[in-house]
Amino acid sequence: MLFKDVCGERLSALGLGCMRFPTLDGDDGRIDEEKAGEIVRYAMEHGVNYYDTAWAYHKGQSEPVMGRILRAYPRERFHLASKFPGYSTESLAKKEDIFSSQLERCQVGYFDFYLFHNVSDDNIDAYLDPQYGIIDYLRAQKAAGRIRHLGFSTHGSLETVERFLDAFPEAEFCQIQLNYMDWTFQRAADKVALLRGRGIPVWVMEPVRGGRLASLEPELDERLRAMRPDEGIPAWAFRFLQSIEGIGVVLSGMSNLEQVRDNIATMSESQPLSEAELAALLETAQELCRRTAVPCTACHYCVVKCPQGLDIPALLALYNAQLNGESAAASVAALPEDKRPQSCRACRSCEKVCPQQIKIAATLGQFSRLLHG
Repeated sequence: MLFKDVCGERLSALGLGCMRFPTLDGDDGRIDEEKAGEIVRYAMEHGVNYYDTAWAYHKGQSEPVMGRILRAYPRERFHLASKFPGYSTESLAKKEDIFSSQLERCQVGYFDFYLFHNVSDDNIDAYLDPQYGIIDYLRAQKAAGRIRHLGFSTHGSLETVERFLDAFPEAEFCQIQLNYMDWTFQRAADKVALLRGRGIPVWVMEPVRGGRLASLEPELDERLRAMRPDEGIPAWAFRFLQSIEGIGVVLSGMSNLEQVRDNIATMSESQPLSEAELAALLETAQELCRRTAVPCTACHYCVVKCPQGLDIPALLALYNAQLNGESAAASVAALPEDKRPQSCRACRSCEKVCPQQIKIAATLGQFSRLLHG
């Protein structure tokens, strides 16, 4: 395993994201704890020492499951990260209870790394509002030793990132969505430049974009394999990140042991891309962007908020397929009638927590119209 010396710590270059553990019966709130434990055990045995969870992951079950799994290991063997759910304004008034509960759920006395979760264009005003005092509260937790390193994650615009940095200049790290598809698609390159200019190390989330970059269409696959015949397609996403200056930990939400083995093998050696390879990969990214109408990463935040219980990520994937010339009608017809796109009430509760800021209600309405003429 490669390691990075950042924030005064020696961290594994690959971190385990705890948002995509294997589940029971497809229920995101029911983690298969035995398989999750196997994933963590293999990661521990092969040098991964950074584990990233959050209050809302797996419908609130990620933190307690990680607490039970990690208690089997000496505390000094791992760095645990979690996040404050300020993307939901009702959480801001409960900051003391939530933070204390997180420590209890994770069964630790302190977090090695802690983040303001998903600072976005929609919630930055609440994060900065003095009436909630969230920045001062987390500063106090750090001073008390319950947080060792304090940073933030963001899916917001460049302007929002800059505004938050101005309000919180002591940020020790920043976690952004960074992959070769989003290098220009979501202005990740500009965010990296901004953070690098301020001397802030970059933590990476969504390196394979929720699995989208783990496998490619045949013609795109062949183009990359011709340049590196012995390299798997997912490895290209990690080699891209190895080619960027200023990257600290790369977080991957791995759902099975095969993914863990492959990613650890990739991140155990540094093989940055050549100029020709980088150019080919960014051309591939442009083609992927043209084929992706809705940039969903299947984080499932939206599902928790949907009063209809719709599997929104699955519906958005079918919508993208429909726009790319694949008929989604049969797949939609196989769903229960109350779980189809037309069941959306357009309450927009899902949109308030969507990191990608997708206009979900309008998209599902458009999907329904496409299916029914």
